Amino acid sequence: MPKVSSVIVPYTTYLRVYEPLAAFPEPERGYWARYARRADRPSYQDELRRSLADLLPTPPVPVPVHESSDAFVLDVDGVVCVCPWRTRLRGWQALDELPEELPPPVLDSVLPPVVRRQAAQDYERWLARNPDARPWIRTATWQVPLNWFVLVSDEERRFDKGSGEIPAMLRYRTPMVQARRRVARALRALKDAIDESVLIDGLIDVGRWLEEFHPRSLVELDYGGLVHVLPAGELEDDHSAADVAEGIEALRLGDGDAAGEAYARLVERWRSVLNRRSAN
Repeated sequence: MPKVSSVIVPYTTYLRVYEPLAAFPEPERGYWARYARRADRPSYQDELRRSLADLLPTPPVPVPVHESSDAFVLDVDGVVCVCPWRTRLRGWQALDELPEELPPPVLDSVLPPVVRRQAAQDYERWLARNPDARPWIRTATWQVPLNWFVLVSDEERRFDKGSGEIPAMLRYRTPMVQARRRVARALRALKDAIDESVLIDGLIDVGRWLEEFHPRSLVELDYGGLVHVLPAGELEDDHSAADVAEGIEALRLGDGDAAGEAYARLVERWRSVLNRRSAN
């Protein structure tokens, strides 16, 4: 195996879906069943390191030549569930979002236009052959999108300070049926209270994405590398899912003041995170 970078990406967060083996057709189901029994499955950090390794050559490789055959695996009450990486598909989708993240001179320096054009053409041809393709993993940089918090509850929050070589972790996991139910309830409350908002649009988008998966799937919201740039005290005090739930419930009850207070807490918390992005 080629040597890969040990650098940890500090700003990426993840929304993952783990589907039961029954959701996959053969022969893919058999492959994932065998894969789940392997003792040498790669970790979350392995995925990041491999992605970074592709950026080291000149010119860089923005999208892998071949699709990943790896996945994350969970045992959910005796049911094996897998979350395929689909690194190539996610790479193409991330390229579409880069112009919104980087100024043109920086973008052209990191990924020359000719490299981006070739990747875009490859994606167009691939998508014509795979029109129903969708990723099992969504990512965000320097934030957790507020609509992600709607999917989970504070009771599902798991925080570990970490120690030594074990990194800190802040993660939520919830059954797919719960995530879908929370999206539906939140959309009703928001649409009754306000005409339109970025949160409504984001919820509609993530709700449609969730509908693509098996109802016995598991949804995971992971702060990922963001835990490496936030002080432990801020992580321990971060109950954004509870604030989002409180704000939506206040809107449902017609209590605009309480909704505003919950939103103000969220804005203040995540503004401090985005300020770190500007400092870098």
